Amino acid sequence: MLQEFALAFIGIFVALDIIGTLPLYVGMTRAMKPTERKQVVNVSMWVALAVALVFLVLGEKIFAYLGITLFDFKIAGGLVLLLISLADLLGQPESAHRASGSTGVVPLAVPLITGPGVLTTLILQVKTLGYPITIAALLVNYLLAWGLLRRSESITRLIGKDGTVVISKIAALLLAAIAVSMMRGGIFEALHAFKSG
Repeated sequence: MLQEFALAFIGIFVALDIIGTLPLYVGMTRAMKPTERKQVVNVSMWVALAVALVFLVLGEKIFAYLGITLFDFKIAGGLVLLLISLADLLGQPESAHRASGSTGVVPLAVPLITGPGVLTTLILQVKTLGYPITIAALLVNYLLAWGLLRRSESITRLIGKDGTVVISKIAALLLAAIAVSMMRGGIFEALHAFKSG
C-alpha cells in the first residue's frame, strides 16, 4: 500500500511540476499585496482540486461514451505528456505558453496546476491503483503545492532562479520517461487485445 501510494504521489508530483510553476506565479502576482496573493492561492487551489476530482469521477464515463479504451488513452495521454515534457526541456515551460487571461484563478488553477499532464496521470492511476490511493496522493500533492505557493517568494529566493530551472528540467525529464512508459504499455496492451480478439 505504501509503495503504491509513493508511486501515485511521485507521478502526480512530476506531472504537477509545482517547483517549475513557482517563478511563474511570483511573476504573475508581483504587483499584488501579500493578502491578495494568499487569497489567489487559496481560491485557485480549491478550483484546481475541484476540476481534478470532477475529471477523476467522470473521466471513465466520458471514455465509455466516446468508445475510448484504456490503451487508447495511454497512447494518446503518453503522447501529450511527452510533448509537454519536450516543450519544458527544449524551451520555455509549457505551462507558460498555456497561461492566458488575467492574473488569478484562470491561469493558476487551470492549466498551471490542474493541466493535461495531471488529468492524464490521474485517469491512468485510477485504472492501475484505484480511487483511494489516487485521491490520497492527489490531496497530499495539492496540499504541498498550496504550502509552497503560499511561501513562493521565500523558496525562490532560497534556491534561486537557476535552482528552480534545474528542478523543473529534471521533473520534465522524468515526465518524458513516464510518457514513453505509458505509450509502450498502451501499444503492448493494444497488440495483446488484437491478438486475443
